Amino acid sequence: MSLRTTQRASLVDQVIDQLKAQITSGSWQMNAKIPTETVLAERLGVGRNTVREAVRALTHAGLLECRQGDGTYVRATSELSGAMLRRLRQAEQLEILEVRRALEVEAARLAAARRTDEDVLAIEAALAERERAWESGDPHAFVETDLAFHMAVVHATHNLVLIDLYEDFSAALRASITAAGTSLNKSHIPHDAIFRAIAAGDSAAAERAGHACMEHILIALTEAQELAV
Repeated sequence: MSLRTTQRASLVDQVIDQLKAQITSGSWQMNAKIPTETVLAERLGVGRNTVREAVRALTHAGLLECRQGDGTYVRATSELSGAMLRRLRQAEQLEILEVRRALEVEAARLAAARRTDEDVLAIEAALAERERAWESGDPHAFVETDLAFHMAVVHATHNLVLIDLYEDFSAALRASITAAGTSLNKSHIPHDAIFRAIAAGDSAAAERAGHACMEHILIALTEAQELAV
């Protein structure tokens, strides 16, 4: 590799890191449209070709999505969530829900044993937001608040690996929850029992409540699929 090629590769890597930082820091939100190549090139002081290569690399990694004639959008917050998103696109809804059940039920059990007073308040607030979103009839808001509730539960486990895993998985879950919500014919599945069990510090009850919620979703999804046949 020539020195010029090495220098160019290094510059592209630097731009990749800078663009990635915008995503991971939250400066560019999920599903947000990022600035154009021209704007990014001016801001970063590099050529448009360098920006184009960096964007292409992040698109391949699953963090960005280029929409022909529209622009480039944030699709994931990390390489792992990008990989999960690609994998979940090929998965059946039932498979995805089974993985959700494994993560969310265990999170509820651990949260009940480890939650702090601050965690309880955060979960309660997230539950209230979820209910308000449901009553508003806005499916996008409901997906976001449903994920926020489960994320609050996961944070209450204080298991850093589980938190990181669920954050990456939840980015890919948005499409799954949206599709499931459509299939469930707007069935409302209350999460109050999960909150009450966690607040009470009852791990067994939290596990049962988590299982019950997921079973309702799985049954409704199965019925919807049977009707579609």
